[in-house]
Amino acid sequence: MPEQAKNGDTVRVYYTGRLESGEVFDSSTEGDPFEFEVGAGEVIVGFDDGVQGMQVGDRRTIEIEVDDAYGQRVEALTQMVPREGLRLETEPSVGMNVILQLPDGNEIPVAITEVTEDHVTLDANHPLAGRKLIFDIELIALQQEA
Repeated sequence: MPEQAKNGDTVRVYYTGRLESGEVFDSSTEGDPFEFEVGAGEVIVGFDDGVQGMQVGDRRTIEIEVDDAYGQRVEALTQMVPREGLRLETEPSVGMNVILQLPDGNEIPVAITEVTEDHVTLDANHPLAGRKLIFDIELIALQQEA
C-alpha cells in the first residue's frame, strides 16, 4: 500500500493559497516545493490537517476555516497613535509594514491601515486573520518518520 502522510513525516508540497474571492495570497508553484514536518506546528493547523493521508502525486483542495488558520481579528490589536509618536525613516503610508519595539524589548510586526494628518492607525493582527483560506495542494515527496 502506498505511504500516506502522517504526523512526524516530512513532506514537500506545491501549494496555492487563495481567499474566497479567488485572490491568490501565496504560492510555491513558481519555486521550490514547500517542506515541513506534519504535526510539528510548523504550519497553520488546517494546512497540517489537510495533508494528512495524502500520497505522493495526490492533489487536494482544502478549505480552512478562520479558527484553523490565523484566527479571528482582534480589534484590540488595532491602535491609533499620534503621528509624532512614530519615528519612521519614511513617510507612513497605508499598507506599509513596520516593526515596533515594545518597552520590554520585544518586537512586533504591524501594518499601517490608515494615515491622517495627525494620526496613524496600526494593526498587529496577522494580515489573513478573520479570513477563510483555500489551498490547492500537491504532495511531491514524502519522507516517513524513522
